[in-house]
Amino acid sequence: MASESTAKTDTSITEHLHELVLNSSDVEDFLNELARVSARSLSEPGDEVLCSITLLRRRKGATVASSGPDAQAIGQIEYQFNDSPSMAASLDQMTVHIPDVQGDGRWPEYSNAVLAQGVHSVLALPFQLEGETKAALLLYSRRPHRFEGRVLEFAQDFVSQTSLALQLAVRFAHYSETAANLRATLQSRTVIDMAVGIIMAQNRCSQDGAFGILKAASNTRNSKLHDVAAAVVNSMGQGPARTHYDG
Repeated sequence: MASESTAKTDTSITEHLHELVLNSSDVEDFLNELARVSARSLSEPGDEVLCSITLLRRRKGATVASSGPDAQAIGQIEYQFNDSPSMAASLDQMTVHIPDVQGDGRWPEYSNAVLAQGVHSVLALPFQLEGETKAALLLYSRRPHRFEGRVLEFAQDFVSQTSLALQLAVRFAHYSETAANLRATLQSRTVIDMAVGIIMAQNRCSQDGAFGILKAASNTRNSKLHDVAAAVVNSMGQGPARTHYDG
């Protein structure tokens, strides 16, 4: 039975996670800390709960976070099978509760794999996120019927309370990645423009003609246009091209 301190979501936890959103270097750092907070919140003295988190984003590989090495090993099992509690919770947005892995027949191969890790009960809970991004909190215990009654209610409330923080972390990560891609695009475009200018001066041709020469060289060498452009700029003996972008 969960203790009184475990039976409710501590406001300080939510505040801590919101602060972590602002300070984390990337979404994976945030997920790992969220997994550790989840495990601490649900564990009892002598009765440890392990936690992993799966994050599925469009055009990106799945991100797996964990509360520790043991949880990481168990969390990786979720991806060894086409169907698992993690996938069901994430994609179908449903709570998956396995009170006793030993007697559960829904995922027999999965059950055997987690039993080999000493896990006897599993709880998978979906986070409420935006758009196509999906995520689930996976809780594991070495004893059966660990996630029932007040413990199950607390876990559901915990996910509900922390979904906003995860939603913000994913959104910030998207903005950061978009900005990085924009910087890379601008840097590449600047190097190409510099190379075109050099070719125009050397060959006394138009901008379109210079770009055609650069593109032909790229095709002939089977190299990226940016790499060929960088070689042209570097050949002027002034060192590699440097692009300054504030953003």
